[in-house]
Amino acid sequence: MLPAFVIFFREALEASLIVGIILAYLHRIGRSDQTGSVWLGVGSALIVAAAVAALSFHVIHQYDGSRVQAILEGSTYLVATAMLTYMSFWMKEQSRSIRHELEAKVAAALSSSSVLTMALLAGITVGREGLETAFFMLAIALRSQPVPLLLGALLGIAAGLGVSFWIYRLGRRAPLGLFFNILGVLLLLFGAGLLADAVESFQSIGWLAFWQTAVWHSGRLLSESSALGDILHSLLGYAESPSLLQVSAYLVFLVSAVAAYLRIGRRAGSAHA
Repeated sequence: MLPAFVIFFREALEASLIVGIILAYLHRIGRSDQTGSVWLGVGSALIVAAAVAALSFHVIHQYDGSRVQAILEGSTYLVATAMLTYMSFWMKEQSRSIRHELEAKVAAALSSSSVLTMALLAGITVGREGLETAFFMLAIALRSQPVPLLLGALLGIAAGLGVSFWIYRLGRRAPLGLFFNILGVLLLLFGAGLLADAVESFQSIGWLAFWQTAVWHSGRLLSESSALGDILHSLLGYAESPSLLQVSAYLVFLVSAVAAYLRIGRRAGSAHA
């Protein structure tokens, strides 16, 4: 539930901020007539993202229990890890200039008289967030129960929209950088767990046939199938019998990614000093 909440919270917050920037700019320049086009693009993007997620989940489960499923799941975990990492770093690098870039794109779209141009801009901008969310949730859905997953997603969306509204009420006083810093580190933590899951999937089919010795056996104390074990597995990547390669991949990724992520903030601070 918690990974679903954090991912949907972050994506809902980012997407609503993006839509808010576009709508505020249109209102400021007296082009509120394009509001309908923006919502058309947003709605279309969300439908496409949901369809992609549902189709991908269906395809993977067509091969339930087979070698193909292990390959598809492992590949999904790897891609989700890469996307989580890229998204976290990209947002931290672009957070200071995203408003100006969006406004420039809106101004360019307005030079066209076509309603579809503005809808396409909004759809592509928000659609990227939707497709990212769909892929992340596909990876998490492969190892989670549906009810907690849905509850976490709904709560995350509600919280993201609520915080977005609060940020716009506060204006420049809102600690937006702090929000994304905390969420970025959490997403990297989830990414480390997904990477460990990918290693497990590939080792199960003999693709990574080394460092397979289990580092510990904690199933008697805390089984992955228990409620707490499932939470820790989803949140921290906990495994009751992880291989040496799983643990190594998890630690190397987490330490190096978090160190690089935090270094971006220090570098940006030095540049403005």
